[in-house]
Amino acid sequence: MVIINGKIFTMVGEPIACGYVRTEGTKIAEVGDMADYKPIKGEEVLEAAGAGIYPGFVDAHCHIGMWEDSLGFEGDDGNEDTDPCVPHLRAIDAINPIERSFSEALEGGVTTVVVAPGSANPIAGRICALKTKGCCIDDMVIKENLAMKFALGENPKLTYHAKGQTPTTRMATAALIREQLAKTRRYMEDKEAAEEDEDLDEPEFDFKCEALIPLLRREIRAHIHAHRADDICTAMRICREFDIDYVLIHCTDGHALAPRLANAHASAVVGPLINSRTKPELAGQTLDNPAVLSKNGVKTAICTDHPELPIQYLTLSAGIAVRGGMPYDEALKAITIYPAQICGIDDRVGSIEVGKDADLVLFFGDPLSVYAKPKLVIINGDVK
Repeated sequence: MVIINGKIFTMVGEPIACGYVRTEGTKIAEVGDMADYKPIKGEEVLEAAGAGIYPGFVDAHCHIGMWEDSLGFEGDDGNEDTDPCVPHLRAIDAINPIERSFSEALEGGVTTVVVAPGSANPIAGRICALKTKGCCIDDMVIKENLAMKFALGENPKLTYHAKGQTPTTRMATAALIREQLAKTRRYMEDKEAAEEDEDLDEPEFDFKCEALIPLLRREIRAHIHAHRADDICTAMRICREFDIDYVLIHCTDGHALAPRLANAHASAVVGPLINSRTKPELAGQTLDNPAVLSKNGVKTAICTDHPELPIQYLTLSAGIAVRGGMPYDEALKAITIYPAQICGIDDRVGSIEVGKDADLVLFFGDPLSVYAKPKLVIINGDVK
C-alpha cells in the first residue's frame, strides 16, 4: 500500500511538503518526496490530497483496560493493595483488550499505549507496551516487561493508612522501596556467588527479587509516580543510591525543579493536563509545566493517565501544552517520538521511518485542535 500527496511529519527531521509513504505488511518500506515516487503495479494507492501524515500517537502512561469503562470493582484490576510491594505482578495479566476504550483510542489516532499498574503500592509491578488494536493481549504486545512501576507520595499513604498498615508516611514508603531493592541486590550477589563457587547453595527462589533483577541490571527503567517536588527528589535520590535508570511519571512540580532535572538527565511523562487539583499534591499544577521542562532541556512526553483523562484526548492534551507555552513541534514530539524514546520502543514506533511499524494517522488541519478528527488511521499496516 502507498499513501501519496501528503505532508509527512516524520518526527526525525523537517516535514516533507508533498511526499509518499509506502508500506509492506506491517512495516514502513519507503518514505520520500513525490518527485521520487515510482508506482508499483498492483499496489493499493491512497490519495492523501494534502492531508498531514503523522506517526501513530503514543501514550507513555495510562491504565487502559485495567480500570474498565462503566464498571465498578469487577473491572478494577490495577491495584493489588493487599501488599505494598508487588514487583512480580504484570500489567499484561490485568488488561482487557476488548474494553471499549481501546477502540476510542484508535479512533483518536492513539496506536501505542504504555500500560502500568496503579499507584497504590510503593512497588506495583511490571509495565507493558502494546498496540490498541486486537482481541488477544499477546498479539498486541510491543514489550511485555518495559519498566517497573513505583509510587511515592499521597497514594500509598492514603491506601495503607486506611488499612492501619505500613506505609502511612513518606518515610516508610521510601524505606519499603529501599528494603526491597537492597534485598534484591543481596539476592543477586548470592546467586552470582553460587554460580562461581559450587560449594555454595543458591538462595531460595524469591519471585519478587527475580522481577527486580532486570531493573538493577539497568535492562529496564523504573517509572516512578511522583507529583510533589519533595517526592520527585526522593525518587531521584533512591535511584542514585541503587544506580537505577528512571522516568518521572506525572512530575507535576517539575517546573520548580527543571534545571535540576535537566542536570540529572531525567525524563518526564507529564499529565493529565486537563483536570482539576483534586488532591493536595496537585496544588502546584500549572499548564506551563511541560513548556518549562522542555525549555530547560528535559525530555518530556505527555500522557492522559487514562481513565483519569479519556485516552482519546491525548492530542488535545498536547494542544493544551502549546497553550501553556510549549513549542508546537515539541508538543507533537511529546506524543510521538519522545514517549517512544523514553519508553525504549522507538525502534518500533514514534516516527515515520523505514523499518518501523506502519502506524500512521492522517489529518486535514491541526491534529492538536479541539476540532481535529483523523481522516484515516492505519495500524500495523491495516486501515482501521
